[in-house]
Amino acid sequence: MSIASALLPEISSADTQQLPKAYVMAEIEVVDASTYESYKSAAAAIAAQYGGRYIVRGGEIHLAEGDAPSGRVVVLEFANLKAAQAFLNSDEYRSVAEIRHKAAKSRIMIVEGIIP
Repeated sequence: MSIASALLPEISSADTQQLPKAYVMAEIEVVDASTYESYKSAAAAIAAQYGGRYIVRGGEIHLAEGDAPSGRVVVLEFANLKAAQAFLNSDEYRSVAEIRHKAAKSRIMIVEGIIP
């Protein structure tokens, strides 16, 4: 059983399909590229354990309105809010996040999607 499937044992699979997806969104200004590379590979493996998948990972930004982000933009999709929170609050990720704190300035948020 994966970590992601263990997060909601009390909810049936039919009910979890009704929960909105959640998105971890990050704005990251890298200040130490080599250290940040080690963060990226470690974070990706941990996100996958929690059912996360990258939707956006530092692609080209075309500003439409307002202030430009200060760096790269990253978006991960999770099955639901509980899974996204479990990823960000996990001991595994917290230790890896310390690498990011040394290598970049960042803002991280979770945005809950809509029910399909």
